Amino acid sequence: MPKGYWVGHMDIDDPAEYESYKAANAAPFAEYGARFLVRGGPFECVEGQTRARTVIIEFPSYQAALDCYHSEGYQKAKALRDPVAHGDLVIVEGYDEG
Repeated sequence: MPKGYWVGHMDIDDPAEYESYKAANAAPFAEYGARFLVRGGPFECVEGQTRARTVIIEFPSYQAALDCYHSEGYQKAKALRDPVAHGDLVIVEGYDEG
């Protein structure tokens, strides 16, 4: 079964308040088996446009990635993020060669 991924590009307007979001999303991420592959860090945009921060989170399955996003726990965390950051988030199924 292919894994699922969140690919996010974010601009953070209030880094101090964003920390509240990060603390609140820990429980739903743990519940749905999330694992950070990329969490900020230096980058070079070589084509197109992007935002200041890139995050890639791996889930055990595409369904787990969707379920986490729609969960009550994550939506509560997201409510903390919305006023202090803006961006783009895509949930995508991974490639399975099998």
